[in-house]
Amino acid sequence: MVRDSDAHDRGESDTAGGRGATDADAATDGGADRRLVGGWEGRYYEDFAVGDVYKHPYGRTVTETDNVWFTNLSMNLNPMHFNEAYAAETEFGERLVDGTFVIALAVGMSVIDVSANATANLGYDDIRHHAPVFHGDTLFAESEVLDKRESSSRDHVGIVTTELRAYNQHDDLVLSLERTPMVLKRSHAEPSAARPTGWPEGIGTQPEDLE
Repeated sequence: MVRDSDAHDRGESDTAGGRGATDADAATDGGADRRLVGGWEGRYYEDFAVGDVYKHPYGRTVTETDNVWFTNLSMNLNPMHFNEAYAAETEFGERLVDGTFVIALAVGMSVIDVSANATANLGYDDIRHHAPVFHGDTLFAESEVLDKRESSSRDHVGIVTTELRAYNQHDDLVLSLERTPMVLKRSHAEPSAARPTGWPEGIGTQPEDLE
């Protein structure tokens, strides 16, 4: 189920992401006033609702370089990933993309919507590879909220469980898994346009620079 409120959660209001009616006003009057405008900061615990589905932006085409480098970095010695002559004689007829790379890529694609404000990942469960991934395939990912609950040991976070699903360009499901991060509560965060997540204080344009 995709909720109509998802657009609101993704930052199309002043409270959620810093973009709202004032942005439209600035555009119509020529944008003469310079100001800091907050961007998408990711969801906080309060923003999740069981049943919501987030289709993560941007597909990603998997290249031969991705596969070869990842198998080298992770010391995966299965020749299915790096030996074309060997792979050509298998049932697939060509090399397969390392499954752990597919997991890492799908999880990474989901961060923008699910865990940009996570303080820790508690686990990855029920991981299933449903179809092989080949060089040149383009993957897309979506997450569905399965559960959320308060943390019993930490007041500043809640625990969210999502099912992550990845598809190729043919709409074949290639991967599914459940992941459970601890996500920061909005009431314990201090997001601002002047100091977004990851920026040290005082770097870049400051409010006083616009006066």
